[in-house]
Amino acid sequence: MTDKHPDIIPATPAGLARAGEALRGGDLVAFPTETVYGLGGDATDDRAVAAIFAAKGRPQFNPLIAHVPDLESAEAIAVLDERAVELAHQFWPGPLTLVLPRRPEAGLSLLVSAGLDSVAVRVPAHPVAQALLKAAGKPIAAPSANRSGAVSPTAPHHVIESLGDRVSMVVAGGKCQVGVESTVLDLTGATPVLLRPGAVLREEIERLIGPIQVSAGNPDAPTSPGQLESHYAPNAPVRLNATSAEDDEAFLTFGPDRFIRGGKARLNLSLQGDLNEAAANLFAHLRALDQEGARAIAVMPIPDEGLGVAINDRLRRAAAPRG
Repeated sequence: MTDKHPDIIPATPAGLARAGEALRGGDLVAFPTETVYGLGGDATDDRAVAAIFAAKGRPQFNPLIAHVPDLESAEAIAVLDERAVELAHQFWPGPLTLVLPRRPEAGLSLLVSAGLDSVAVRVPAHPVAQALLKAAGKPIAAPSANRSGAVSPTAPHHVIESLGDRVSMVVAGGKCQVGVESTVLDLTGATPVLLRPGAVLREEIERLIGPIQVSAGNPDAPTSPGQLESHYAPNAPVRLNATSAEDDEAFLTFGPDRFIRGGKARLNLSLQGDLNEAAANLFAHLRALDQEGARAIAVMPIPDEGLGVAINDRLRRAAAPRG
């Protein structure tokens, strides 16, 4: 990698046309979604998909999500049953990924599915992502635009800090509203399985299609993104459920923290204890604290309810032993 930085492209019609042309030509383009910035490549191009893995340093057994602009485009690459259609009508466009049987005739690179007969599909809600998908005219494979296992990017400069010239351009779209990756639900079997919690809550899904199981996960053979045991990790070790911090630790707090002691640097996910605000700030705050040169990052307890389930999932993976 050189010191050359990728271009940051404005989300104008001309900029989106340029980015769409780059994707069709096999280049990698980072772009905003409502969850995090994605590292996009043509999902039908083996070389482009392989370049995503290379750019991220990502294990090739970890599947990618194919992003499409609408339900019709999803049906062109995957088989949607009644459950999937009902969920799509309720939550698409939005932060829900469905793992579905892959249509062999769709022409998707097998690397997208990591050799499985399924494919993870999402229709993002961000207007820039929608416009780019339409400009590209292809399903776009797009994991988070960061090196594998590191903190996910929620702003254009995060992409550049992590990937540098491994990406050809970044389409600017401001800060990501949701801030944590999509909920991933496996519908390839008779019983739906929640593979990764996210902004679409388990309770919301169950109200539509009935009970779902929660996967314990298999980091050696993941069936969706975000199942590796150590993931979303800053360089500094992460210590969870901290009620105070040492002087050589950075401190990630939540809720009123005026009387909580310690920390050489401190950021608060949400002074008001708002889990939506906390989710939106999570990755940016972890990234900022990681740059403080602290021995570790201490993290206060986060309520394990609502979006807190997804936040705690990311924090547990960030704190997991590194391979």
